[in-house]
Amino acid sequence: MNGDRKVLEENRSGFIKTVKTGNSKISPSDRIALIRKGNELFNSGKYETAKKIFITTGYSDGLIRMGDYYIKENNHVGALKMYWLAPAHDQFEQISLQTAAVIRKWLKEEEKVNG
Repeated sequence: MNGDRKVLEENRSGFIKTVKTGNSKISPSDRIALIRKGNELFNSGKYETAKKIFITTGYSDGLIRMGDYYIKENNHVGALKMYWLAPAHDQFEQISLQTAAVIRKWLKEEEKVNG
């Protein structure tokens, strides 16, 4: 597992294309209003619109909730993106390590088949 962590640290910027979160031109009061709207949209099932607001405002809790939603939808790449943007490094690392374990298993199975 320590080797997996080393690979993650060395290649952290190369795995997923991301955008910078948060818009410094938004006033604090507008940011709060947008976050409320994003939460409302998320709670009513309008996830993609909520995600845009969470990214624009750099709202970490909303990004983490989007990541959790993507996990439930079996969209691990989407979850990784949200956790990276949050930043929620523990969740990002957990999914990355699980993915690495699956890939290792596939490679071992392929080696057995191809001998």
